Amino acid sequence: MKAREILQQYQKGRRDFQEANLRGLSFKGEDLSGADFSGADIRGTNFRGAILRGTNFQGAKAGLQKRWVVVMLVGVFILAGMSGFLSTYNGHITSYIFYSSSEKQIGGWISLILLIVFWIVVIFRGIGLGAGTVAVVGAGAVAVVFAYAGACAVAGAGAGAFAGAFAVAGAGAGAFAGAVAFAVASAGEVALVIACVGIFAGARAAASAKAVACACTGVMPFVFAFPTILLTFYIADRAMKGDEKHTLIRNVAIAFAATGGTCFREADLTDANFSNATLESTDFRKANLIRTCFRNTEKLDRVRRGKTYLQEAKVRELVKTGQGENQNFDRLDLQGANLQGANLVNASFIEANLNSANFQDANLWCAKLVGTFLDQTDFTGATLTGAFIED
Repeated sequence: MKAREILQQYQKGRRDFQEANLRGLSFKGEDLSGADFSGADIRGTNFRGAILRGTNFQGAKAGLQKRWVVVMLVGVFILAGMSGFLSTYNGHITSYIFYSSSEKQIGGWISLILLIVFWIVVIFRGIGLGAGTVAVVGAGAVAVVFAYAGACAVAGAGAGAFAGAFAVAGAGAGAFAGAVAFAVASAGEVALVIACVGIFAGARAAASAKAVACACTGVMPFVFAFPTILLTFYIADRAMKGDEKHTLIRNVAIAFAATGGTCFREADLTDANFSNATLESTDFRKANLIRTCFRNTEKLDRVRRGKTYLQEAKVRELVKTGQGENQNFDRLDLQGANLQGANLVNASFIEANLNSANFQDANLWCAKLVGTFLDQTDFTGATLTGAFIED
């Protein structure tokens, strides 16, 4: 069914489009308020700027069309290949520590030191600070070598610093590839397998390259490259699990994975229902999510959320599960959140923004609503026994 046909039927009064195939269609700027798209396939559908007040997307499947999944997998393979190549090249330079040439040994030791510093900083502080640390330490190492060993050793030190840069680039490319693989959930384990194959192919290419063949010392380059490759998957895993130290990798990966996915950007989704829907690779930036229902949705953590209340992991989990007993939501932005029937016993919302939120039939027994913003908040049928409500 084409978009024009659906719009014509909607204008004639039809609202039931359950389980319709809307894949790849565009309803940009259209008014489909009150339509029932429950169970529909909306992968790749463009609802940008559409008016969808009260529209039912219960059980709908959003995300990427198959051709876009293929494009993402090709991108994952290329990035993973770059990671494998750069990591192995770095391993070659680090293996200089086993050479007899003092110039090469300097380069190898500097590369190894930068690698160790980089791994430690990335694990505890994130890849952004890790890259900056490598740049500073690498530049300092070259300066010190030049001051004490003279110009002859600078070439070796420069090679080591260059290898450090390769480690950063390799880890960054690999982490991004891995994060995209995780983000493209519809591809499942296939994406991760492709990422692994890409890394292996890149490593083999680096080992076979004439430019580095002379630097090969048995299996040592791979020994030094292996920890960096493992680090890329660690970063990707932590990023997609919401680790704030790796927010940059996560945000870029989700933005990339949402390209070509379902788009609700700038749409009016007031009172829309996404319960039990699958929302991977979906764009909600600048959307109006007043009283929008996200109960029991899947892959809500994989959406492009912009500055909506979905940007907070704790809020995402709350609107998804409706379980907030004994939890702290102080000073968080929940404006317009749909928490109908939620369990919020002894929850704290001190100075939180609950304007226009829906708390119908919610259990707020002994909840703390001190200094909370409650303009147009709906408490119809809510249990407020023992709740602390103060300005």
